[in-house]
Amino acid sequence: MICDICPRGCRAVRTAHEGAGVCGMGLLPVAARAASHCWEEPCISGEKGSGAVFFSGCNLRCVFCQNHSISAGRQGKEISIERLRTIFSELISQGVHNINLVTATHFTLAVARALEPPLPVPVVWNSGGYEKVETLRLLEGKVQIYLPDLKYSDSKLAEDLSAAADYPQTAKAAILEMFRQTGPYELDENGLMKKGVLIRHLVLPGFLDNTFGVLDWIADVFRPGDVMVSLMGQYTPNGQGGPDRRLTAEEYQRAVDYMKALGILEGYTQEVSSAKEEYTPPFDGTGV
Repeated sequence: MICDICPRGCRAVRTAHEGAGVCGMGLLPVAARAASHCWEEPCISGEKGSGAVFFSGCNLRCVFCQNHSISAGRQGKEISIERLRTIFSELISQGVHNINLVTATHFTLAVARALEPPLPVPVVWNSGGYEKVETLRLLEGKVQIYLPDLKYSDSKLAEDLSAAADYPQTAKAAILEMFRQTGPYELDENGLMKKGVLIRHLVLPGFLDNTFGVLDWIADVFRPGDVMVSLMGQYTPNGQGGPDRRLTAEEYQRAVDYMKALGILEGYTQEVSSAKEEYTPPFDGTGV
C-alpha cells in the first residue's frame, strides 16, 4: 500500500509487516500495552479506569514526548486485527469504562476494522491531533469520544518541536471534523463522558503566547457546552530536546487565568506539582 493516511502524505510503501515513512510502521497494529489506565481526565478514567491500548510508532516527532520508547523507539508487539478485537473484549470484561486507543492514527485502517461490530462501551480516539480529515471520516460511528491534543498555535514552534510546521491548521481542521461527528459533549449520571470532544493542551515552559493562541481559537470557535478543555501543566524535560525546565506555578496560573477570562470553564486544570513519571505506564507488553 502507498500510504496517504496521515497529514504527512509521505506516500511510503507499507505492507502488513513492514513500513517506511515517518511512522516507520507496517499496516498491522503494533501495541506495547493494553490495560486499565487511571491517569486520564476523570470523565475518561472514572473509578474503574480506561481500557487503554498504547500503539507503537507516531506521525509526529515531538522532542519532549514522554512515550518516546514506543513513539520513536517502536517498542511493541505486532498483532492481528482479530487479536486487537479480542484485546478490546478482554479489557471490557475487566470492567473498564471505555476503550482508549492511544496514538493509533497510522493504524486507522486496521483499527476501523477491529471496531466492527460496534463495542458495548464508548471508544476514545486519543491522539496528538495531527490527523487527516478524510481519514477521520473512516471512524465516524465507530468512535464516540475524541481526545485530541491541540499542541500549537505557533507554526514555527510546531516545526521546531514536532517537525510539523502545518500542525496548527491541520489539527484545527481535524478537531472541527471530530466535533462534527460527535456534536456537543455529553456526560452520564456518574460524570463519565458518553460522547464528544475533550481538547488537551500542554503548556510549554517559556511559550505562553503559544498557549494563549490555542485558547483564543477554542474560545472563538466553540460555544459553552460544545467541548471540554484539559489544560495540562505536567511538562517534564526528557533530555531529548524542548524546554529544559518544568513549568513554573506562575506560568501555569497565567494560562489558567487567561482560559477563565475567555469563558472556557468546562474541563480540567492541574496542580503543576502533579507532573510525575508514574503518568507514563511501563510499556512491557502487558495485555498484548
